[in-house]
Amino acid sequence: MTVTHASAPVGKDSGGDSGTGSAAPRPHPRRPALGSRALRTAGFHLTAGMVSALWLLPIALVLVTSTRTFDDIAAHGVGSLPHSFTLDGFRQAWVDGGQQQALVNSMLVTVPTVLLSLGLASMAAFALSRYDLPLRRALLLLMLGGNLLPPQILLIPVAKLSEVMGIHDQLYALIGVQVGFGVGFYVFVLHGFMRAIPDEIQQAAVIDGASPWQIYRRIIMPLARPALAALSALSFTWIFNDLLWAITVLRTDTRMPITASLIGLQGQYVSMWNVIAAGSVIAAAPTVAVFLRFQRHFVAGLNLGAVK
Repeated sequence: MTVTHASAPVGKDSGGDSGTGSAAPRPHPRRPALGSRALRTAGFHLTAGMVSALWLLPIALVLVTSTRTFDDIAAHGVGSLPHSFTLDGFRQAWVDGGQQQALVNSMLVTVPTVLLSLGLASMAAFALSRYDLPLRRALLLLMLGGNLLPPQILLIPVAKLSEVMGIHDQLYALIGVQVGFGVGFYVFVLHGFMRAIPDEIQQAAVIDGASPWQIYRRIIMPLARPALAALSALSFTWIFNDLLWAITVLRTDTRMPITASLIGLQGQYVSMWNVIAAGSVIAAAPTVAVFLRFQRHFVAGLNLGAVK
């Protein structure tokens, strides 16, 4: 009797609806515990914070050193805590060290080079991506292949060619070199971006009577603005921070850009680390300002390229 009464409820609960007898309950998926998830999040943030602090430490050291006096650094060392504050190192680097003229030279080279390179690259990418030109793949591969050559093997030919043409030790010679070695990469990047623009947009413009120049200027260029902004920030940084081509083409100290001027500044102020650090801050300021200005467009251009 005891066995009969005990088995009846079990059969009713487990198989009353299906009529197939008792069945084991389905196990529910286990959710990760809140404690382990919080621990992983804390570990990630702790690791990222340590890596960020390690990356920012040299920058903070340069900034602090640039505002210390020479006597403070000589007495306590470069890595010690600051015991003084002065901006005289910036004045020495800017006026006595020639950073002012060097910064002007860098801007005279960088701004025209960026505008000319992206202008030529955008027109070439528009023609190669939107029209069925003969040998367009070969031209694109040729432009890309030129960027695969290491610049070190081209230093002597570029120096000799500039001397033969009579344009060595001139800023426009450096502009020509920077444009020649950068436009191929810009064409490759813009070609991939412009090729992803739907053909229906261009076809609608052709039906409305738009010329190729109007299509390029009024349709393609506005749509390619994120990619152009990202390339502008990158090219400005690359050209402004270039040292190799500057010391290859230029000879006179008064025509040297800011990167080459830093070498002369280190030779002029051998142990005055505050002046050298101040010159480094002056040299880095324009590229940081350009990146902060184009940061939103830069990130948007990278995201669009990743999606496509």
